[in-house]
Amino acid sequence: MRMQTRLLWWFGAFTLLSVFLWPSFASIVAIWERSETFTHGFLVVPIVLFLVWRKRHGLHVLQYGTDWRALPILAGNGFVWLLARLVDVLVIEQLAAVLMVPILVWLVFGLAAVRYLAFPLAFLLFAVPMGEWLVPPLMDFTASFTVFLLRLTGIPVYWEGTFFSIPSGDWSVVAACSGIRYLIASVFLGVLYAYLNYRALWRRLLFIVLAALTPILANGLRAYLIVMIGHLSDMRLAVGVDHLIYGWVFFGLVMFLLFAFGNLWSDAERPSLTEAEPPAFEMRATPSAPVRETLGLTLGLLLLVVWPLLGIWIEARSAVDRAWTGPEIASELAGWSPVGTDLSAWTPQFLDASETWRQDFAQGDEPVGVYLALYGQDSGEMVNSEHVLVVQKDPVWRSVAQTSRSVDLGGETVRVTEARLKSTTQSLLVWDWYWTNGYQTASPHLAKLHEALTLLGGGRLNQARIALYTPIELDEEPARARLERFAHELLPRLEAHLRALTENQDD
Repeated sequence: MRMQTRLLWWFGAFTLLSVFLWPSFASIVAIWERSETFTHGFLVVPIVLFLVWRKRHGLHVLQYGTDWRALPILAGNGFVWLLARLVDVLVIEQLAAVLMVPILVWLVFGLAAVRYLAFPLAFLLFAVPMGEWLVPPLMDFTASFTVFLLRLTGIPVYWEGTFFSIPSGDWSVVAACSGIRYLIASVFLGVLYAYLNYRALWRRLLFIVLAALTPILANGLRAYLIVMIGHLSDMRLAVGVDHLIYGWVFFGLVMFLLFAFGNLWSDAERPSLTEAEPPAFEMRATPSAPVRETLGLTLGLLLLVVWPLLGIWIEARSAVDRAWTGPEIASELAGWSPVGTDLSAWTPQFLDASETWRQDFAQGDEPVGVYLALYGQDSGEMVNSEHVLVVQKDPVWRSVAQTSRSVDLGGETVRVTEARLKSTTQSLLVWDWYWTNGYQTASPHLAKLHEALTLLGGGRLNQARIALYTPIELDEEPARARLERFAHELLPRLEAHLRALTENQDD
C-alpha cells in the first residue's frame, strides 16, 4: 500500500475517532480549562508533535504495514471505553479514548512505527486528567508529616484526622494543600526532562522516581513552614493569599534544585535535538498484501465505531421513570415514629440525584434519621468523588473518623462506611452505602461493577445512595445498636419500594 493511501486511512480513522469519541475528548479539555491541577494538558499535544518531529529522519526508513495484531487490542480497549462510559467512570473513559491513538498507529502503520514512536505516543497519557484519587492519602501524609515536625520542634499539637491545633491557632489540610498540583507538575516535567537529557534507562527511571518523591516531601515541609510562619507571626502571615504565594515560590525553588541536581549526573553524551534513524530491529516489518491490508483497516474502523453506537443503544433503553413513594415507608415502620423536627442540621452532599428523601424517626427517646438519594440512567452518577458526607471547609461540620464495617441490614450482612461527624454542638454516627438493583455494598468499585453488569445484561438501572445517622452521646456502641435496630425495620420496606420502581417501568 502506498504511503499516500496509508495516510488517507490514518486521517479517516482519526476523523472517526474524533467524531464518535468526541464527548470523551471534550470532557478532557473541559477539565483542563476549569482545573489548575491539569492546565498542563494544553501543552501535551504540542510537546508530542515536537517529539515526533525530532524523530522525523527515522520515519523515512521505517517499513510500514497494517498489523492485524492491533485488532483485538482495539476491540478490548473499545469495550473498556464502553463500560466506563455506561457507568460514568470518566477517567477510565478518557484514558481508553486517548489510548485509541497509539492503537490506531499500530494498526495503520505497524509495530515498527509504534516502537519507534513509543515515548511520544506514551506521553499522550499526560493529557488525561488523572491522579485525583491521590488527594486523600496526600492530605493524610501532609497532616501527619506537619504534626511530626511541629512536635519535633517542641510545639504541642492536638491532632484529629486532617485537623490539628497548636497554641496560636487551628489548622486543617484541605485538597489544595495536599500537594497534588506539585506532584503532577513535577512528574510531567520530570518525565520529559529525563527523556530529553538521559540515554541510560536506569538514569531516566531514577530521575522520574525523584521527580515523584521530591514534591511529596517538599509539600510536607512547605506545610510545616507555613504553620510556623503563622505561629511565629501571631497568625498575621501565611494565612491568606500569601499562603498560596509561598507555596508556589517554594515549589519553584524545589524544582530548580531538582533539575540542577539532575544535570550533575546526566549522561556524558546527551540525546541530540534531532534523533537519527531508528535501530535496525525497529525497521523490520513485513509488508502485507494490499487486499489483506485493506480488510484489516476496514475491520479496525468498524471496531472503532461499534462501541459508541452500542453505548447509545444501551443508554436509550435503560432509563427508569420514577414515581417515588418515600412518605409511604414512614407510615409502615412499626415502633418508629416520624418526627417533624430536624434531628440534625447536617446534610450530605449527594449531587444530581433524580429524587431525594429525608426523614427523621424516634423510638421513645432514641432518634435516628435516613437520607436517600435516587439515581438512574436519567440522572447524575451515583458513585462520584464529589459525593461526600461533609464538604471540605464546611464552616460547621467535619469528618473526624471513617472506617468500613460489616453490619446486619435487614437480615443481610453488608459492609457499610461508618463515619463519625462532629460539629461544635453535636456528634453523629453515620452508616453510608450504595444500592444498585438490589445489590448493596460500601465499595464504590463494586457498585460500579454491578452497574456495568446490569446495563450489559439489558437491565434497567436503579440506584440509591443510603445514609442512616444518629447522635452519639458518650459511647458509640449504643448508637450502633440503635442504627442496626432501625435498619432491620426500614430496609426490607425500603428495598421493596426501590425494586417497584424498576418493576413498574418493565410493565
